[in-house]
Amino acid sequence: MSESFAFLRQRRSDELAKLADEHLQHDLQAEDRDRLKAAATSISLWTTVGSAVGVSIGLFAAMRLRSTRRAFFSAIRAQERPTKVVFEDGRTESIPDLTPLLKPTTLGDFATYFFASAGGLLLGGELGFAGGAANATRGISADPESKRRIETAFKRFRSDLLRKQADAIDKGDNESGLF
Repeated sequence: MSESFAFLRQRRSDELAKLADEHLQHDLQAEDRDRLKAAATSISLWTTVGSAVGVSIGLFAAMRLRSTRRAFFSAIRAQERPTKVVFEDGRTESIPDLTPLLKPTTLGDFATYFFASAGGLLLGGELGFAGGAANATRGISADPESKRRIETAFKRFRSDLLRKQADAIDKGDNESGLF
């Protein structure tokens, strides 16, 4: 049960972090590690800024939508509306007053703010992540030799990880924590 949720899989992340750290220390130079740290910082910064801007735009859009909805309701309420319909055969039917159903509510306001800010957070965060990844890629690709060493270290890390997973499968060990 504890392996069902990603945040409970501590053992796997510890083993993967240890394996990745070994490759960072042995396969890369200090300059390469600094480039990777700068790339990670860049992605984090861009994602944070993008998320903050997205939430701000979402809240602004929610405020505008809320004020428009209130103005629309005030305009509908102020206008004179028909109260009955007369058909050709002389029959009359009364029209129900739907004004109370159109009235803005606190729950509607909460939903507007919540979904607009959540949408802004997701959109801004994803766009920030994409911008940060592009910026980080440019930083890593600036030196072709460093880029080659980083790619080689990553390939070695993946091959070691796959070897450990294959060994765990061969042993029949489902509790290895690498899956």
